Amino acid sequence: MESTTLIIVGIIGLAVGFAIAKFMEKGKASKTLINAKKEAETILKNAKNEGESIKKDKIFQAKEKFLELKAEHEKVIISKDKKMSEALKRTRDKESQVSSELAKSKKLNEELDVKIREVTHREEIFEKKQAELDKLHNNQVQQLEVISGLSADEAKGQLLESLKETAKTDAMAFVQTAVEEAKLTAQQEARKIVINTIQRIGTEEAVENCVSVFNLESDDVKGRIIGREGRNIRALESATGVEIIVDDTPEAIILSCFDSVRREVARLSLHKLVTDGRIHPARIEEIVKKTEKQIEQEIVEVGKRAVIDLGIHGLHPELVRAVGRMKYRSSYGQNLLQHSREVAKLCGVMAAELGLNAKLAKRAGLLHDIGKVPNTETEIETPHAILGMQWAEKYGEKPDVCNAIGAHHDEIEMKTLISPIVQVCDAISGARPGARRQVLDSYIQRLKDLEDIAFGFGGVQKAYAIQAGRELRVIVESEKVSDEKAAQLSFEISQKIQTDMTYPGQVKVTVIRETRSVNVAK
Repeated sequence: MESTTLIIVGIIGLAVGFAIAKFMEKGKASKTLINAKKEAETILKNAKNEGESIKKDKIFQAKEKFLELKAEHEKVIISKDKKMSEALKRTRDKESQVSSELAKSKKLNEELDVKIREVTHREEIFEKKQAELDKLHNNQVQQLEVISGLSADEAKGQLLESLKETAKTDAMAFVQTAVEEAKLTAQQEARKIVINTIQRIGTEEAVENCVSVFNLESDDVKGRIIGREGRNIRALESATGVEIIVDDTPEAIILSCFDSVRREVARLSLHKLVTDGRIHPARIEEIVKKTEKQIEQEIVEVGKRAVIDLGIHGLHPELVRAVGRMKYRSSYGQNLLQHSREVAKLCGVMAAELGLNAKLAKRAGLLHDIGKVPNTETEIETPHAILGMQWAEKYGEKPDVCNAIGAHHDEIEMKTLISPIVQVCDAISGARPGARRQVLDSYIQRLKDLEDIAFGFGGVQKAYAIQAGRELRVIVESEKVSDEKAAQLSFEISQKIQTDMTYPGQVKVTVIRETRSVNVAK
């Protein structure tokens, strides 16, 4: 029992202690709650105070912003008012100006109306006077027609015809005077240029021919050159293409060939064979081949020297080689290279005198006869001027140079000023005394035959062979030969010459028909 009582008492003590503890915790909580309420009131109070202060600040700032905006708005309104007032002022000024102009315009219109009325009145008066004048003019014309027996149209026609004849005569006289003056001036200037050009160029005379003489130390060498049964001389002729003439001429052998290159190859080969002493067919072929190579090199060197001496640059190597080959060619006994150099110098001087491109003219003058040294047999059939032009075009020469080469014998149309210069200089170089060697009798006979052919046609009054037989100039009687007949006569004479005669190059036939009216003033 006692233990149970003790347990109960302990349980009751524990309950009482638990209750006391609960009561004490409840007291502490109430105190904390009170403190929290106090703090919350304090915070609310502070927050209200801060909110009031912030509200006041914001209201103050808003008022300031409002005042600023109001001031700016007032400024804008003031500027707009100012602009409006200025625009209004300008409008008023314009209105006043327009009003004044309207007033002036009204005044001018009134003055113009007055003038129009005056002009109208004057026109009426003028028309009346014009009608009176026309009436008087008609009366005078009728009286003149009665007096002269001609109508007005007939008189007008006669007057016009008379004026036409007078004007035509005056015009023809003026034109003839101008033409004569121009011809005189042109001839004087042309002669001056040609004479100056010829005087400034000095050249040598031609000495080329178709044979070369090879001198020997003794006649004993002739037998070695001929060889056993003539085998050496046959081998030499076969290798060089040159006819070797061994005759009774003492200490000399004659080499005959129209080709100067082959003659030179034969001459040098003979010189080497005679100097060496070993003369037999195998040695001959070897020496001829070496000599041909040497001549080919010399041709190139000669071409280069000629080009450099004349100051010509940029020439194609094949054209340089063609220029070098001209050294071993001749035309009517005139050395072709010497002739071409002379023509080049003449062209350069004449072009400079005329204010043209002297270098281009000199280039065309040097190349004008390159067609005379063809490479193949097929090219021989082509005229040398056309062949030279084809080569120049092939190797990139300028069109002016090509045209001058092709046209220097009138085989194509001349298209540049350099072409007639080359033609004239070619004639100057070939026609000067001593330039070309021909048999005199055959030359004179050929010229006589040319003139006789011309005289064989009707209406021919005179005939002259000029320019060393390159041109036949025929003068006909104007009463017997018309202009159309003159052209036909030129063609017929050229065909007759082509059929009946043998001649080098070309012959130009010029038929001249002249009408003269002669009167004597007494």
